[in-house]
Amino acid sequence: MRFYVSTAFLNTRETIEIARAADELGYDGVGIPDHVVNLETLDTPYPYTKDGQRRWQPFTDWPDPWVLVGAMAQVTSRLRFVTTVYIPGMRNPYSTAKAIGTAAVLASGRVELGIGVGWCREEFALMGERFDARGRRTDEIVALMKALWQPGWTEFEGEFYRAPRLEMQPTPPPIPVYVGGLSDAALRRAARNDGWIGDLITTDRAIEAVGRLRELRAENGLSFDDFTVLTPLTDAFTAADYRRAADAGISGIITMPWLFYSGSDASLADKIDGMRRFRKDLGLDD
Repeated sequence: MRFYVSTAFLNTRETIEIARAADELGYDGVGIPDHVVNLETLDTPYPYTKDGQRRWQPFTDWPDPWVLVGAMAQVTSRLRFVTTVYIPGMRNPYSTAKAIGTAAVLASGRVELGIGVGWCREEFALMGERFDARGRRTDEIVALMKALWQPGWTEFEGEFYRAPRLEMQPTPPPIPVYVGGLSDAALRRAARNDGWIGDLITTDRAIEAVGRLRELRAENGLSFDDFTVLTPLTDAFTAADYRRAADAGISGIITMPWLFYSGSDASLADKIDGMRRFRKDLGLDD
């Protein structure tokens, strides 16, 4: 079982020290969420709460993930960086591929691209991108970026994007692609790629998703052995809870360890102390 520390809702300046501490303490990775802006009013309901309200308050920090990875990579040596999740369909695919590829080079291949198709129609409109057909566009953007990340000349001909013969440097190391979402379309998209990222979810619901992902991988003639499942678990607190998750095929947990000890208002020192205590209490350093 791998453990990733989430940087969601942190002060941007804290994230570097959190990453440094996570690397030193033996955590496997850092999870980085993504929004470009936070609009004051939305007609689109937030899909991950019962009342449709957002989980964060106005003026919460949402640093650019790839700038953040470039900075955190310089103070760490083994920590991996996964986006939870990034929305390619909201961006120009060429500048997106350039940013991700550059971050992967600076991190010496420690980048894992977690993606989603997006839920906020208003944010898409602000960015000048179509909200409709965003699933198909996301699939095509991923294919285009993978082509751009290959060495040598490349061309691309798709439904939405066309690239003449060109090359993009620097060429990054391989970047695995994980897909977020619980809909059948999201699980199917994840099964075609390298992994799945869950949202706040119970262990039983995550295990149910893993079962469906196993079926979909098999339908595609793909092994589940090299497939990654990363998720927060709302009801896992003990070593036995995490062993149950691992036995079911969950590869890694995304967590904010300080919440178990100091709550959401913890100081930076308290956060790092919580990260240390979490590993000790689970026997991860034995």
